[in-house]
Amino acid sequence: MADGACPRASWGTRVVQESTRRHAVTEEGLFSDGTAKFEVPDAPGTSTLVDAGEMGPTGRPLPTFPHPAPPDPDRRMHAKIISMCNQKGGVGKTTTTINLGAALAELGFKVLLVDFDPQGSLSVGLGVNPHTLDKSIYNLLLSKQFTADEVIQETSVRDLDILPSNIDLSAAEVQLVSEVAREQTLTRVLRHLRADYDFILIDCAPSLGLLTINALTASDYVLMPLECEFFALRGIALLTDTISKVSDRLNPDLQVLGILGTMYDSRTLHAREVLERVVQAFGEDVFHTVIRRTVKFPETTVAGEPITTYASASPGADAYRQLAREVLQRCQDQ
Repeated sequence: MADGACPRASWGTRVVQESTRRHAVTEEGLFSDGTAKFEVPDAPGTSTLVDAGEMGPTGRPLPTFPHPAPPDPDRRMHAKIISMCNQKGGVGKTTTTINLGAALAELGFKVLLVDFDPQGSLSVGLGVNPHTLDKSIYNLLLSKQFTADEVIQETSVRDLDILPSNIDLSAAEVQLVSEVAREQTLTRVLRHLRADYDFILIDCAPSLGLLTINALTASDYVLMPLECEFFALRGIALLTDTISKVSDRLNPDLQVLGILGTMYDSRTLHAREVLERVVQAFGEDVFHTVIRRTVKFPETTVAGEPITTYASASPGADAYRQLAREVLQRCQDQ
């Protein structure tokens, strides 16, 4: 072998790594067909593009997530509770709660969405007017006069229910301070609902206050939506520290389900670099599924329905369907 030459395989591997770090990414994937390719030298001065296997937007090989068998309604025993948590606002928590819930319901699972944000964005996103609510989750937290059946509302999506919220919930954080076992108030509310659902998804407020601590204490898993932007990346370290403290002191069964990249625009170098850094720092804790930025998501909020029904054939709907399958696989593996 001549000096300076390199073996065919190792040279090709190096080019794959470099190409995934650089800007060879399009809206559909690394190339137009979503497949990574690398150059292999042929004759001097020429080369050929060779497939390296399908690569996802995270720069890792994209696994296949099989469609699960529909659950047996007669064997529903114990709902898995997942909190959507990130103290930074505007990262896609509410959008993910609505659309992941709808995608799970589409697969045949019975899902309850819990609006645990005083802004009531989850309720608005599913067509519920928070200003006209007679009863909300606030009443369940602070009074035994109401039952969950009086507060839960059905949505336009089959097998998808909601525990709505409004601005009254902001008072709960103050009123719970003097309560005994205040961090476990939501746990007591959801305990009686776990036998009625397969999944309970909690949309947390954009803070690390008492409401969020309640949600984490009540949950089996935490899913962290992360906008592919630098300031959102900075907050993940603080959030993981909070999750660790809750796990140590309040809920030893709490597990991190994963970090979900949202609002991803592969055309910008900044978004690609942020996603790459997240994968480098957290490895397999990062979901293979990435939610791309699209105008369809704001439109669904106005329509008051999930993207899976509003724009069923859109890439955004397909992304959340893939996320649902990946969530199911991770819940089975853990």
